[in-house]
Amino acid sequence: MSDPTPRPEDIVHAEGAKLDYRSTMTYGDYLHLDEVLNAQHPLSPDHNEMLFIVQHQTSELWMKLMLHELRAAIACVASDQLGSAFKMLARVSRIMEQLVHAWDVLATMTPAEYSAIRPYLASSSGFQSWQYRCIEFALGNKNAAMLKPHEHRAELHAQVRAAFEAPSLYDESLRLLARRGLPVPASHTQRDWTQHYEESAQVEQAWLQVYRDPDRYWDLYQLGEELTDLEDAFRLWRFRHVTTVERVIGFKRGTGGTGGVPYLRKMLDVVLFPEIWRLRTDL
Repeated sequence: MSDPTPRPEDIVHAEGAKLDYRSTMTYGDYLHLDEVLNAQHPLSPDHNEMLFIVQHQTSELWMKLMLHELRAAIACVASDQLGSAFKMLARVSRIMEQLVHAWDVLATMTPAEYSAIRPYLASSSGFQSWQYRCIEFALGNKNAAMLKPHEHRAELHAQVRAAFEAPSLYDESLRLLARRGLPVPASHTQRDWTQHYEESAQVEQAWLQVYRDPDRYWDLYQLGEELTDLEDAFRLWRFRHVTTVERVIGFKRGTGGTGGVPYLRKMLDVVLFPEIWRLRTDL
């Protein structure tokens, strides 16, 4: 009696799978996997450096997608296409969740393991990530000093400067509120976008009007909640960042010259959309 268990090759044939890919684009071709999977070049002899490299490379890929979505969302808010903006902002928040969980993997690196690879990093640091800086600027945390680390690459410096000089997501949100007739002062809709955002009681009153009558301002109310979700996820990312760094290197200075944990802790106090958080007390 024959064996009733199907062989793998029989299953493949039964499903009609194509097995000869010599004349067509493959999965690896489409994703350029040869380039991606050969982009990891450890400099130390330590086994754990691969984790460190893959962690940061995958984070940069997620940030590439985040920037793609953020830029499009800002353009949609500026052109009153809020339905599309909500989809993009929700995706940005989910991407941020992926980045939060990525710290769990890096946290498996012990202080001794990191110490073995640290000398090989020289002055390279996540502080120098131009994509992360563009994300910070797009979310409104503007600081002219943060342009300088990118001056050695003219084409990247130009992209970071463009993000620095452009209205942030929150700037465009406030301009939208003003276009809808809400009392947002001109000081917050016609300002120098490179300057640090100053919290405003008048802006809070505009948001309060939205939150006190969500039926009338439903899409603006939803925009406020999308911004809240996004900042909530970003705060979690920052918190996991600082705790992971403290767990791995303690209070040593960062490889890029920053103060390490003390610097990162200061970033926890940055509030991107202050009036949306403050109104919850006054509502």
